[in-house]
Amino acid sequence: MRIPESKIEEIRSSASIVDIISEFVQLRKRGKNFIGLCPFHSEKTPSFTVSEEKQIFNCFGCHTGGNVFKFLMEYEKISFIEAVQELAEKLGITLQYDEETGTEKQTEQEFLYEINTTVGKYYSDNLLYSDKGETARKYFEKRKIKVQTMRSFGLGYAFPGRDDLVNFLTEKKIDITRALKLGLISSYEDGRLYDKFSDRIIFPIFSPNGRVVAFAGRVLEAEQKAAKYLNSPESSIYIKGRVLYGLSHAKDEIRKQNKAIIVEGYMDLISLHQNGIKNVVAVSGTALTEEQVILLSRYTKNVVLLFDADAAGIKASMRSIEILLKKDMEIKIASVPAGEDPDSFINKFGKEKFEDTIRRAQNFLEYQSAQYESQGMFDDPAKMTEAIRELVKPLALINDELKRTLLLKNISKKFNLRERLLEEELTKSLKEQNRNSIRESERKAQAQKLKENINVLSENKTSLMNESNIINERELIELLYIGGAEIIDNIFKNIRIEDFEIEIHRNLAIIVFEAYSSGKELYAGSLLDKVNNDNEQNYLIEIITDKHSISSRWEEVSDSTKDNKLSTKYVTDVIRKKRIDILNKMIDENFKKLKSVQDETEKLKLMRNEMELKNERSSLLRG
Repeated sequence: MRIPESKIEEIRSSASIVDIISEFVQLRKRGKNFIGLCPFHSEKTPSFTVSEEKQIFNCFGCHTGGNVFKFLMEYEKISFIEAVQELAEKLGITLQYDEETGTEKQTEQEFLYEINTTVGKYYSDNLLYSDKGETARKYFEKRKIKVQTMRSFGLGYAFPGRDDLVNFLTEKKIDITRALKLGLISSYEDGRLYDKFSDRIIFPIFSPNGRVVAFAGRVLEAEQKAAKYLNSPESSIYIKGRVLYGLSHAKDEIRKQNKAIIVEGYMDLISLHQNGIKNVVAVSGTALTEEQVILLSRYTKNVVLLFDADAAGIKASMRSIEILLKKDMEIKIASVPAGEDPDSFINKFGKEKFEDTIRRAQNFLEYQSAQYESQGMFDDPAKMTEAIRELVKPLALINDELKRTLLLKNISKKFNLRERLLEEELTKSLKEQNRNSIRESERKAQAQKLKENINVLSENKTSLMNESNIINERELIELLYIGGAEIIDNIFKNIRIEDFEIEIHRNLAIIVFEAYSSGKELYAGSLLDKVNNDNEQNYLIEIITDKHSISSRWEEVSDSTKDNKLSTKYVTDVIRKKRIDILNKMIDENFKKLKSVQDETEKLKLMRNEMELKNERSSLLRG
């Protein structure tokens, strides 16, 4: 099943990209475009631009760009299909599905989602209804997990047999190759298949929109000679560092309370949710990542970290503080007594005691100070100096100067130190942070430049194309994607697809030619969806997005720049330059043949041809 292309086009053409993005990013008008702070990387000066006319967005800082579907996919970390479904719901458009195969990328993802959904139901039925699931049911009963909660989170059980799931997949005629790709099964060296999660309780992992993207399996007994947890490998629908466990269950409550509690484990989250604490997400087996924080920031800027009170939990809390501060999150840290975790604590002491623990959460400076004090770092002047320096360093990550100043005053008051001394330390940290940011920006810029160079010269490494010819082909591609039917018609009457020498330009020209030939939509936002290669899509966005649009002078230059690019004179000139280049190559080719041919009749024919080519070139050169 897939969404017909006509329905996708209806949704895309009904949406205003500015209206949709404005729900997530504060935009202001700059000429014909809109600009704002990029939601995909930290910045203080706007480099994010949205074109209502072209129905695309682009960031000149991190080079993320695309149409309205791509924005939702990147912003909410969802699939193309989920983006289409969400936009349809926003616009009040009823979706229709058909049985025809869609694009390879779209269909492949849908196949993987469907397999995970089917297998998730299989694991759930094993737990809830099978006699062989009794052991797993008793495990959850011991952990005080109710049947209703098991259903809500899709909890399941993989039977102990090594081929139960293999047999199920075979019986249901599910593609074994895709099941291998998803890590549901694996194979021995001799090729025999076996169940990857056998004899484990199963935690399905959901996307923010509630689709099963992966599974985690936990051994039932701690003494089993196997890894305690086993996770699905990464795939086209699952990237571990971009997923927060439980977000699909928690996002509404997080928005409502404007606060998220972050815990470590699956059972912590499930027990809290069952006891009425529903604004909870879990990192589950991975250190908190920048992408997870970006995902969470869509719902709230207020976070309470609640990790275990052991050494590993304290270390994870300290490491997470830096990542959260970089994304302007408001951070507090709560602690449960030693020997407890959130799961055991709420089951022993109840919801009211737990909420009191959250209310008493410390800000990150108080928490760090308490940790250093417990380590005896304030008992020795040398260690105390180092501890205070470590307390000041994170302040450099805070963009809000007023907040930085107030926190600095707190440190000054707590340790009875002159503010000027601490300001000097903060200045050093700010300079170091700035140097790191510059180095990172330079690294990204160099990587992007290298990628562009590779793209531009991806074919024909011995090509003698000069920079002028490369620019000319780029200008033609820009016109094909922003010029409309009349300009496209003019280009294809004069230039063939095979005349584009650079592979990436030829591929992009083919997409326009196919849409033009079949009478489909020819505006940039629509054509962009047909570019399946990510490198080619990013390269195209750079070509067709006006870099002037983030300049304060944009209003002065935008109209004239656009009018000039689409004027008859400009279009004719760009086509003329390419025609001259084509004729030069044809003349060179003709000359080579003339030097090697022996037959007089053939020679005469080639000489006549050379004269015609040169006459045509002269005519074009005269303009």
